[in-house]
Amino acid sequence: MNKTKSILIIGPFPEPTTGVSLANKVVCDILKEQADAKVGVINTSYSRFDEAIGKFSFHKLFFNLSFYPKAYKLFSHKIIYITPGQTFFGVIKYTAFILLSALLRREIIIHVHGNHLGNEYKTLTGIKKKIFYFLLSKTTKGIVLSESLKGNMTPFIAKENVKVLPNFAEDYLLKAPAKKSFEKLQIIYLSNLMEEKGIFDLLDALALLEANNIRYEAKIAGAIDYTQKEEIEKRFSTLNNATYVGIVKGNDKTDLLNWGNLFVLPTYYKMEGQPISILEAMATGNVILTTRHAGIPDVVTDGKHGRFFEKKNAKDIYSSLAYFDAHKDEVSEISQSNKMYFKDNFTRLQFKERLLEII
Repeated sequence: MNKTKSILIIGPFPEPTTGVSLANKVVCDILKEQADAKVGVINTSYSRFDEAIGKFSFHKLFFNLSFYPKAYKLFSHKIIYITPGQTFFGVIKYTAFILLSALLRREIIIHVHGNHLGNEYKTLTGIKKKIFYFLLSKTTKGIVLSESLKGNMTPFIAKENVKVLPNFAEDYLLKAPAKKSFEKLQIIYLSNLMEEKGIFDLLDALALLEANNIRYEAKIAGAIDYTQKEEIEKRFSTLNNATYVGIVKGNDKTDLLNWGNLFVLPTYYKMEGQPISILEAMATGNVILTTRHAGIPDVVTDGKHGRFFEKKNAKDIYSSLAYFDAHKDEVSEISQSNKMYFKDNFTRLQFKERLLEII
């Protein structure tokens, strides 16, 4: 970093904890560690969790307007680092920050944590498409999570200005117990409990395990979408070996990841990018069972790090789980391999070095 870099981070921070809010917190912490950096924050985190991402509501409108007075912070920072949403409204809510930054000739870095921004632009028409393009074309430098996701920014800026910054997981996860149990399937789900993350598909797959007398234990962690809470609880009530453990953090999350041997994420979430939870699961020696979705295939190789299954297909999830029940030796082998793979590619130090090089 050059001398006296002043950076303003605009985007969501915990709480609630999401992949984007967690990443923003770590970016902020890394930058504050630099002696030559001045770091400011405008926290745009929306406190009410539901699956209606990108849809207009007056509650969201008034909430978004509430942090506009903080735009004065742009005057004292030279680099503006923004993690916008990936829908029309997800970008529009940053209008004042983007336009004022451009007027002040600030460097504008847009970090896209997903694979929907480009698709959203394609579906827009008329004035909405022009506004969307106008705002994002003010970007000086774009950041995406993996090579295959560059197309989310190339409609707006030159390809050479789009940089790749893979996600990370915290290094303390590498300090796992010396021995992990592989006597039965110990299944983890660690994400928000919402339909597009595949929670219903997983619970239906677990029901098939029980119907076929396959020995397992599952622990499900994350925030529940309040609009689907009743149905989720109904599915849980039919299962004997699955437990909802709530929102886990710190030692509780580490203990959960160390307990498991299979990590399952049946996502088809349209905002998905490169889930940090997958990297956390690798760091703690879990086999990855997930979908070929968004940037996941850039970090997970079928047959090497685990298995891919079809989206929205509980039977295919069940088949993958049944396979590893019959091949527990492979679970043990992949477990060790995944820990090394994480260590070689996705540590906080590697993320830090790549981030500072980009900035």
